[in-house]
Amino acid sequence: MMGRGSGLGLALLLAGCVAPEGPDRVPPERGACGAGELQGLVGQSGDVLARMTLPEGTRIIGPVTAVTMDYRPDRLNIDLDAAGRITRVHCT
Repeated sequence: MMGRGSGLGLALLLAGCVAPEGPDRVPPERGACGAGELQGLVGQSGDVLARMTLPEGTRIIGPVTAVTMDYRPDRLNIDLDAAGRITRVHCT
């Protein structure tokens, strides 16, 4: 059985896991990874990426590429479809 003190402690612990709300919160798509400036790539062939200098750790993700599910708002991800076209540029 949980006492009042431990219930309050659990509530405070869980409250720390909630993402901040409001005007100061920057959406991941426009976050620290620079995806906002690269939205013009969407719809282009993935071949253009070979001529670019991308940040270290950038993931080029194809339709069958296995990726980790860890959240890193500073990591740039570029999604490609089966035809090799860029479908999404985002931070995660």
